[in-house]
Amino acid sequence: MAEAAHSEAEQAASQLQHHLQTGGELTPIHVPDLALDDGETAYADVLCTTARYYGTEIVYPHAPAGYFKDHPTFGRRWVPNHRLNNRRRHEAEAEAQERWRDHAPARVVLTSDGLRIHPEGSPPRWLPFDHALLNNVSFRSGVLEVVLSYNVCAPILLAGPAAPWLRVAIEHIARI
Repeated sequence: MAEAAHSEAEQAASQLQHHLQTGGELTPIHVPDLALDDGETAYADVLCTTARYYGTEIVYPHAPAGYFKDHPTFGRRWVPNHRLNNRRRHEAEAEAQERWRDHAPARVVLTSDGLRIHPEGSPPRWLPFDHALLNNVSFRSGVLEVVLSYNVCAPILLAGPAAPWLRVAIEHIARI
């Protein structure tokens, strides 16, 4: 079943690319709950999984690891656990590395001006990502993902059956 959905998604993208290369245009749609700017046209309203690629500040553990030991000669004293401290420090550094974060299902609307993304469960506000700020559109063949790189924010991952079609449409609109 997953292979069939994958094949259908790739086929839809291929058909759209052929349609656009032979002089066809994207078909406008109506999105009732999204206010568009004057002259802005919507072309797709789909569900995708979204994510952002970024790193964070390193948050080291505040308290060192160890235990209190009652020694007959020296009395009660703190014995540090250097191995655990090192492991916790390395885990904190690894957690802060750049990677895909904030994975969430989202509604994605493609317009003539850009993408409007509304992550599931977020306030009723659309996040705008304008085509004018788009630096790169990348994808791997055989994977239902597209990565959009902007010059003002962290890259965005769109994943799911609509991703190949969106890639073709975004590349077409960004060239216009």
